[in-house]
This record gives sequence, structure tokens and C-alpha cells, in this order.
Amino acid sequence: MGEIDGSYRVLQTPGTRLGAQFNAGISTLEPGQSLSGNMISGSRSQGRGLHIRVQGLDDSQEFFDIDPKAPAQTLLSEVFLRGNLMESDYFGLEFQNMQMNWVWLEPIKPVAKQVRRPSNTLFRLSVKFFPPDPGQLQEEYTRYLFSLQMKRDLMEGRLICTENTGALLASHLVQSEIGDYDDVADRDFLRVNKLLPYQEKVQERIMELHRRHLGQTPAESDFQILEIARKLEMYGVRYHPAADREGTKINLAVSHMGLQVFQGNTKINTFNWSKIRKLSFKRKRFLIKLYPEVHGPHQDTLEFMMASRDQCKIFWKICVEYHSFFRLFDQPQPKSKAILFTRGSSFRYSGRTQKQLVEYVRENGAKRTPYQRCVFPYTVCTLFIRQTPCLPYQFLLSVWRWRKDQVVVYIVYFKTHVPLFSQRYPTDKAYFIAKEILTTERTYLKDLEVITVWFRSAVIKENAMPEGLMTLLFSNIDPIYEFHRGFLKELDQRLALWWGRSNAHVKGDYQRIGDVMLRNMCALKEFTSYLQKHDEVLTELEKATKRLKKLETVYKEFELQKVCYLPLNTFLLKPIQRLMHYKLILERLCKHYSPSHRDHDDCKEALKEVAEIATQLQSSLIRLENFQKLTELQRDLIGIENLTAPGRVSAKLSECHPEYLTNLLCFQEFIREGCLYKLTKKGLQQRMFFLFSDMLLYTSKGVTATNQFKVHGQLPLHGMIVEESENEWSVPHCFTIYSAQRTIVVAASSKVEMGKWIEDLNLAIEMSKKSQEKSSIFLDPGFGSSDEVSLEQESEDDMNSSRTSLDKQTHHRANTTMHVCWHRNTSVSMSDHSLAVENQLSGYLLRKFKNSNGWQKLWVVFTNFCLFFYKTHQDDFPLASLPLLGYTVSTPEESDSIHKEYVFKLQFKSHVYFFRAESEYTFERWMEVIKSAASTAGRMSLLIPKGGPMEMNGN
Repeated sequence: MGEIDGSYRVLQTPGTRLGAQFNAGISTLEPGQSLSGNMISGSRSQGRGLHIRVQGLDDSQEFFDIDPKAPAQTLLSEVFLRGNLMESDYFGLEFQNMQMNWVWLEPIKPVAKQVRRPSNTLFRLSVKFFPPDPGQLQEEYTRYLFSLQMKRDLMEGRLICTENTGALLASHLVQSEIGDYDDVADRDFLRVNKLLPYQEKVQERIMELHRRHLGQTPAESDFQILEIARKLEMYGVRYHPAADREGTKINLAVSHMGLQVFQGNTKINTFNWSKIRKLSFKRKRFLIKLYPEVHGPHQDTLEFMMASRDQCKIFWKICVEYHSFFRLFDQPQPKSKAILFTRGSSFRYSGRTQKQLVEYVRENGAKRTPYQRCVFPYTVCTLFIRQTPCLPYQFLLSVWRWRKDQVVVYIVYFKTHVPLFSQRYPTDKAYFIAKEILTTERTYLKDLEVITVWFRSAVIKENAMPEGLMTLLFSNIDPIYEFHRGFLKELDQRLALWWGRSNAHVKGDYQRIGDVMLRNMCALKEFTSYLQKHDEVLTELEKATKRLKKLETVYKEFELQKVCYLPLNTFLLKPIQRLMHYKLILERLCKHYSPSHRDHDDCKEALKEVAEIATQLQSSLIRLENFQKLTELQRDLIGIENLTAPGRVSAKLSECHPEYLTNLLCFQEFIREGCLYKLTKKGLQQRMFFLFSDMLLYTSKGVTATNQFKVHGQLPLHGMIVEESENEWSVPHCFTIYSAQRTIVVAASSKVEMGKWIEDLNLAIEMSKKSQEKSSIFLDPGFGSSDEVSLEQESEDDMNSSRTSLDKQTHHRANTTMHVCWHRNTSVSMSDHSLAVENQLSGYLLRKFKNSNGWQKLWVVFTNFCLFFYKTHQDDFPLASLPLLGYTVSTPEESDSIHKEYVFKLQFKSHVYFFRAESEYTFERWMEVIKSAASTAGRMSLLIPKGGPMEMNGN
């Protein structure tokens, strides 16, 4: 929805952010002038047009003049346009009918045909469709309006919750309205504003909770309000009184998932849309027809009695609209009018579906100036910024309002350009290093929630995990999660005080992070015993999934959920990997500070503490990362059953770490995976190779429902010889692998790739000679045992014909490294994985496509050779991902016409993306970590000792 010359979004009337219920006091406005910029007379407008009064979610009131014969959509469009509301389909206008029930204004019918006296009726803007996840709301302004709806529902007694939850919601509302905690301001605000029916009873609790929100922005407060509200059973519920066949009084409601039945305030049943065949009403009877399999053939129709036919029809219409909005892909077409007779209602939902709305906002949202809201306590309360090209950058309007002995100023600014990073950030590099701790901690806590919240919920729902394993898993990780929740809160508060809107850094010594890190790194030592149990947790979970079919099913289905954006057991490694991140970041801080800096000593002590824990767990991390990779490969390969079978001691592990043999069963070691071209009688054919410490596997990708790789050959390393053979076969980058069972000829995509494979193979062969145990045969007897020459007879038809193991696994994740290596024609070693773990990063970036004009602000997470994109850091799952293997990273060229600071360019063939960071430090960090994943020539072999001559580059 575009901008209108000479108008602006009316977000609030004067005083509403501080609780004013009416416009009184001294004003600089001319008589009859409103904040909308329209001159409205206090008397009725001349002519026969309807003079409509609309109340916003902030309780402000606006007047609209419409043609009496025009459909109500005209009024709706005018309201949304004046409010500059893009995600408008979530909202509607409601009014009270003759029975004093709130009903929705139908867009297709004229207002005069729905309301007896439109000019005397108050219409109010309200949320009509409540999505299950506030992350689906793409605009901050929309989330702000939703939070106002939650505020209204709390006060009206619709959003029923415990007193403690109500106090928590109220505390976020206070933070959103007046900013950081101040005892006097809080009491004054709560005295004037009524947020809860029982507010006096819990006022002290509200203030206590508000104190904890230090540094939280209004947008973050809004998001927290919606996160808490959506988990409540009464979120978005609107009661429609009815009775069942026995005459028991119940309430019906509709939600995104279907129809709900309440007895009192307790939900007793839910009928999902997928189970409902038809909804209808006959006079006062509301009928739900279910598919026969839901309740059996003798009870496929449920009947409820409502107070009147009108009540039935109102509820039926709401159900039709909810079903259309959340379940349909496209807007339903209107029913054609019958020539002679009509049967049933012609009512249809007339707006965009949620899917259409999401696509519309994605296509058009980037063109809009970001909506920004800042709260300034005491004097200036609210600042709203938007783009109005016809107006200069200037102060346009100020409204003064008296509130007791305090004058509060409300200011509206207009700007022709609003940069994303408009705040003046400190130039001190230490601030941005500290901010990296904060941003990566946010991502880390979300990763822990994949286990502690989401996976726990999945296994409890299906009762799939034995009690002993539940105790082992969650008693081990829950204390770690709780610790980091508190740690994140401290980091958030310190960064807000360091350089935040409260200007607290002027009053205190907050421009440092060492004291926070030292205190928490010392406390983290207490959790070492929990971290040391991760070996047992990971292995026991893997054993249980093999043994218990129900758990295996839940595990695989959970990995398909969007929230599980990495292999599930990867998240169990995060707590130990996080220690390595702290160590690296603290090393950067210590290097940055001079020894005389007041923060240096604390940072150095914190580094000492975390380095001690990291050293204790380093060997465990190596072991766990290897085990995690083996289990991932086990699930993605067809034709091999025991990659994780114990007893196959790696030569490297047994030599370097003999204590492993007594502490833990050892497994073979993963070394490298990647794409090579195998020479057959039909020519060069693409294959995926996997090098382990005792064997080399090669596989093909069949045309299957799961896109898994089927094993076609296994070559033991014992006695293997590798030689370059470009001259012999006249194939570039070609080498021959001689083994005891067969000889194969393969070609790499480049000389660098060939060099990495030959080097890793030769070093692995040398290591295998030192092993005291010979490799066992994994595959079925007779597989690969025939005497073969260098050219193996093999065709794609042979590969695609195998379907024997398809029922073993039914899921597929397209951005796993093996699939990316296959499509990008490259390879990855275990040391690349370790380096990617060390270089995890997250934060806000601006993204621009090659041929687009605007920049889009996204929360970006780098992990596992991939960028994951989120709308905000509060989102539970990514919107999209970009695997980086094969990409080059550089600064823009002159021909790119990018005239901004801190921009880097990602390119793979014709795919080009530009990203803009907020500072020089963050720009350099993103360049550094992306080069570590995108660079091909710069990757190290696993078996090359650390510290060898190797330089990273992006070419």
C-alpha cells in the first residue's frame, strides 16, 4: 500500500502513550484539526455522505466520509490507507449490533445495510485473524498493533491468564510505553493507566518484572507480549455461546487450526479443519459435519444450539473467513448469482489469504521505509518516522498536553530518507566485540531451545522416550539452558547501558564487558560435570533411536520441522562449542585492549577461566563432532549399516589419545566428503566419495523420494596406492586409486581439489598402517568382491533401480554438506567442519539482490557452511538459507554501482547477493567467517598439523 502526498500514518493521538483517555489541555492545533492532517468540522459534514467514527487500537478516534451506497470495503480501505497499514488483512472493523454483541463489518455490503444508524455507531479497528506465531507478522508496526489488541483483551477480560502472567504482560506493556524502569514514572503511569482488572493487587509485581526489562526496545517488548500471549489458551478466542444436544452450556470459538469447544474457560475439544467436511446452520442449529473416520460412521454430524438464527449465521461467517484465510492458497471466487432461485448463503471471504498476504508483503515491504519507534522517558515520549517525499526533513507538529505538574511533549517527524543504522554507534571496537557476544548468545539460546522446548514437547506428546533417557537428557541440558538465559539477560542489559537509549553510560561505568564475562565464566565452571556427560547423552540417544521404533519416528519427523534447521544431534554439541566461541572472542578483546585499560584485567581473567574449561573438554568435543558426523552420514546413506559401530578404533585417535580406549568406545574417523567423477565404460560419471580412517566409500545419488546416496563401492585403505594419472587417461585432474579389491580412476573439478584428495588419501593410508586392527567388512557378503579392471561397468539405470532401503529413512535435508558438495562440485574435510564451528556468527545485516533496488533488514546466522535468514532474532525458525560452499566473497566492483560503506558481495556463477554491515568491525568479521566457508583453495586437510603454512583467501 503506497504513500499519499500530504498525509501520514496516525499511530497515536496525543497522550495515549502515557495513558490519556481524551484530548484535553493546551494544543498548538487549530480548532477542528486532527493529527491525520485533515480538517474536520465538529458538526456533521454537509451533503448526504455518511460521517463515520472509527476508534483505533490506541483508543484514538478518526472521522471518515463515505458514500452511503459504497461497499464497506471503501471505509476499510480508507482506514488502512490513512493508517499506512500494509498487513491489513489481519484486521477488520467491528461494531455492536442491537443485541450489544460485537460483529464484523462485511466488506462487500454497504455500511448502511449493516448498521441502522451508521453516524451514531462507533466502529473500532480490531485484529480479526490471529496467527499462531507472531513471527508470521512481517512488519514491526503490525506487531505493535497486535500488542495493543492484547492490551485491550487483557482489560476486557478476554485474554484470561494467571495473575502472574498478567503482571508479566503488563510489565512489557509498561516497558513499551515509557521505557526503562523508574520507580516514580512507573507508579505514575500505573496510577493513570488501567492495564489489568486486578491491577492494584499485582502492581508491585508489575514493577518488579518491569525492572528486569532494562534496555528492551519497544519493538522487543511488543514481540515479548505476543510470544507470551500466543501460548495462552485464550489467545485470540472470541466466545459464541451455545448448548450441546444435552443442553449443557458451552462456548464455541474459531482459530487458525479449526473449531474449539469451551466449557467455562476450559477447552474441551478441538476440531481441526482437516477433520471437518462441512459447516452449516439451520435456524438456531449450528452443524459440524466430520469425515466418517473421525467419529465413526454413526456420529459424523455434531449439532449445537445457539440463541438465534442471527447468532448462528454470524458464527458461521466467521468460520468461513477463518478457514479461507488460513487454509486456502488463493482468494475464493464469489458465487455466481442464480437467475431464478437461490439456495443457501452466497457469503464468501473477500480478502487475501494469509499466503497471498505474506507474498505481497515480501514483494512490497522492502520498498517501504522501515517503521521506527523509540521511547524517550520523562520528556519526549514517542517518535514515529516515515517517508513522505513531499515534505522536507523538519519538525512539523508538536502537541503539548498537561498531566498534573509534568509537561509531556509528543513529536512527529517526517524524513525523506531513513537509514537503517541511523543511531550514532560508538567507534570503540570493544563495543562491537561485546555486541558479537550478545548476538551469538541470542542464537545459542535459540539453539538450546530446539532441545529444551521443541524436542521435549515432541517426545512428551508421543510418549516416545524412556523415562531414564528423558532424565539423562533434560536434567543434563536444562541447568545449562537456565544459566545462559540469565547470562543473556546480563549481556543485553550491559549493551543497552553501554550505548542505549537510556544514556545510562553517562551516569556509570558501563562501557566494558570484562566484569560480566568474568563473573559468568567463573559460574560456568560449575557446569563442567554436565558438559562432560554429553558423550553419554549423545551415544545413549543414538542407541535408543535404533532400538525404539516410536522414538526413531519422532526423531525423524522432528528433523523435518522448520525449527530443527540442522541435524538434531548437532544442537547437543552447542554447549561445548560455545566455550570455544567465548575463548576466541575474549582473545580478540584482550588483543584489542591495552594492558592499562580498565577492562583488560577482567577480560584476561575471564579468558583464563574459560580456557581452562575448554582445555578439559577439547578431546571430548573432537570425539563428539566425529560421532555426530558419522550418525548424520549413517542416516543419509543407503547400503551401509554400521558406520557408528563401536570397536573400530581410529589409528589417529588411539595413538594421540590412548585414554579414549578406557573412557569411551572409539569409532572410525571421518576425514573428507566430496564430489569426484568416476571413469566408467560410459565415460565420466558423477559420484560422491566419503573418506574415513579405514576405508573409502563411493556413492551415487538416485532418483528417489528422499534424495539419499546409495553406496556402490567400499575400498579398504589397507594396501591402497594413489597415483596421479592425467597423462595416462588424458583427463584433467585425474588420479588412480589401487586397492586390494578393485582399481578405479577418478577426476576432480580442479587441480586444488585433486591435491586435497590425494594428500588426504595418502596420509590416511599411512595412518591406517599404524592401526592394530584391520577394517571389518560392512556390506553384504559378495558385494564388490568381483575381480575388476580400472574401468568399472556401471550405469545410471543400475543405480536408480535400487529401492531396497527406502523405508529405512523418509526425510531429506537439502542443505546438508553432502548435497551441497554434490551440486557445487566440491569437497569438505572434518577440519573444515571444525573451522566452521569456530567461526559461527550472527547479527542484523541488510541484504540486496543483484537486480533489486531496496535493502531488506534480516537477522542472519552463519553456521555449518550456510547463512540462515530470519525476520528478527526472536523468530523460532529461518525464512530461507544460503549454502556458501563454492561461493566467492569480495567487496563490490565499480560496475555493481553500490555506493555504501561496509558492503560485501557473494557470488556463485550468476547468483549475486550484497550484504551491508553496521560497522567496520562487523563487516570484517562477516568477511572473515564467510571466507572460511566459501573459500575452496583455502581449506586445510584434517591430517595437516595445526600451525602449518596456510593462508585464507576468498579467491
